[in-house]
Amino acid sequence: MTLIELFTDYIRNQKNLKDYVEERKNINDRGEFNDKTLIQAEEDLQRLKKEEPEIYALMYETLEKYYAKDEGHIVEYPINFIREILKIYQKNIPAQKVYECYREGLTHPCRDA
Repeated sequence: MTLIELFTDYIRNQKNLKDYVEERKNINDRGEFNDKTLIQAEEDLQRLKKEEPEIYALMYETLEKYYAKDEGHIVEYPINFIREILKIYQKNIPAQKVYECYREGLTHPCRDA
């Protein structure tokens, strides 16, 4: 399994990213995020799940819609998902707004630009 396949599995199946950080040490490849960012993303996901479970569920639902559309960017889907999650607490953007922008990306005419 490649690193991106492993990362995708962790994201899509809502597995703990702290475990991914340990598991990827056995793969000789570079990931998109460093360990610190992935651990922060896991903490942010857990916080979102606790504080705003509806948004948490909607974010994952939207991720699956990106996969269902399958516009040839499957490597980017889990990476972009984590970037969106990090915006909520690291950039103090309201979760509802992040979700709405993420969802709008499904139909935005310039999403492939």
